[in-house]
Amino acid sequence: MGQEIHFEVFARKGSAGGWKLAEVMSNRDGAVAYAQNLMAEGATGVKVVKETYNEDTGDFLTLKIFEDGHNQVKTQPAQEDLPHALPCFRPEDLYSYHARQTIARLIPDFLARNKITVTELIHRADMLEKLEATGTLLQHAIQKIAVAQAATTTTPVQQIIKSLNELTTKSFNRIYRETRSGTFPDIGRGGFGKLATKLVDKPDGLFVLNGAIARALSGAKGWDEKVVHLLTIMEEVSAEEPSGKLLITAIDTIIAEVLTGSAALHELIGAQDNLGGALYCLVELFLGKPPQEGGGDGLVSLTKRFAKDEIPEARTAIAGRILAEIKSVKRLCPDSLIDEFKMLRKIANRVVLGIGKYLSHEDLIAAFTLRSKRLITHETLGEYLADSTGPDEKLERLLFVEENVIGAENKRQLATFVVPILTAPSFEAHFQSPKVPALTRLQRLAELNGRVLRSGFQDNQRAEIAELLDRLACEVEARAKLFDSVEAKSSNHVEKATMLLKLFAAGTFTEGRLSAKARELILSYLSRPGFLSGYVAHVAKSSQQKPDPDACVAELMKTLEKAGITAETGLKSIAA
Repeated sequence: MGQEIHFEVFARKGSAGGWKLAEVMSNRDGAVAYAQNLMAEGATGVKVVKETYNEDTGDFLTLKIFEDGHNQVKTQPAQEDLPHALPCFRPEDLYSYHARQTIARLIPDFLARNKITVTELIHRADMLEKLEATGTLLQHAIQKIAVAQAATTTTPVQQIIKSLNELTTKSFNRIYRETRSGTFPDIGRGGFGKLATKLVDKPDGLFVLNGAIARALSGAKGWDEKVVHLLTIMEEVSAEEPSGKLLITAIDTIIAEVLTGSAALHELIGAQDNLGGALYCLVELFLGKPPQEGGGDGLVSLTKRFAKDEIPEARTAIAGRILAEIKSVKRLCPDSLIDEFKMLRKIANRVVLGIGKYLSHEDLIAAFTLRSKRLITHETLGEYLADSTGPDEKLERLLFVEENVIGAENKRQLATFVVPILTAPSFEAHFQSPKVPALTRLQRLAELNGRVLRSGFQDNQRAEIAELLDRLACEVEARAKLFDSVEAKSSNHVEKATMLLKLFAAGTFTEGRLSAKARELILSYLSRPGFLSGYVAHVAKSSQQKPDPDACVAELMKTLEKAGITAETGLKSIAA
């Protein structure tokens, strides 16, 4: 969930005076200090309100964090802390960040169809006339805002709609008036640096500059051409000069709006097979990596700017888009869950390289955890397991899912799908079938057992699943009489120990009771009189040359350690 926070300082004068907005600040301590100064200068009351803007819902969460005053105006608490019915009070308010974000959410189709950003829209008379001509579109947008605001105030919806209509009319008329008077000049390439120098110290400098840029972009035939034009304008100024900062800030804002729109991104990165491919392209763009194939001049130019971190607001927009797409309900690869997880891991391995001031580790983890949660459902997993050839493959597929999802709760939920598979009669019947050699069945169980022990399941669930596999492996060994056959095949204890060690090396024993029993047998063979001399003779016979006894012992210790027997235990057990 994206959030923006600012602090509003209100003041009042007189015992019956109402609250008036005195200042808006981004720093909490600065806002409180400003309020205290107002009190010292004669205000009868001050308060600081924290406004947290939720980008997903378009709503404000309001919280009063400071209040002081010589007298209190009696106001209902429920009304005191609620925001005013209207998010904007003057036409100038429509140019604020939050207002532009709201407009982008209300009329995305209009913006995409006309290939313009919000900043262009609110500075171009021809586009505002076109929006007005739609009639119902504009009214529906106003009604949506009014209904949302009415939910948090006692002001009637009709009154809010009326106020919004008046505000909209004033805003439109302002642009019509400024356009007729020539406030927004027609600037060709190479002239924006001079214009920025001229406007840098003027109060309405950014407003005029945005209008000039919007006029310059009106001839662009597509998003790619528009981005190239904007980035070319950036080359006219130095980021160190005040005029350069003004122009680059304006361009950065417009490019950020371009990158927020789906239609613009689709044109910039080109057609992709699925959301996964498109998201991976976005990650590469965010990292400043040039596209491997496809992509126009705009995309190539953007990656260079991102690599140098020259347009932070645009990069922030891409970071937000990446998080939003990861958290979205749309599948990355809708045709295959395996491809879905592979793509998810591929994206994760790349996007973590961008963790820093634009992407936090916590936000990424939360996004990937949410996407993982949507994949751990009965419907999704049921479809994924439907074409499994056997119960062991079902378990293997679930273990693959476990390796590719994050979140403790997601893994706990996934484990609830695993246990019923292991306890089903079909699972035991599959591994007790005499059609498959016992060693093959044991190795398969040991493989699954090992993956479970390396998994991220909760400790109790991991232990339960591993124990179920080990218990089945013990039953398979008992029916096949594997240890009895090792004992019966030879009277030579060296050969018996060597045979069991080879079975360990081949991954035959599950961790638990079965491997413990095998280790006990190995240690019992090691402790038989004459084992060491017999082992050296066995090595000499195998290598057909006289071995070094110390080297034989060292090699044996390594083999024992691979079987889970420490060198210390092995040395204590070996009989000369």
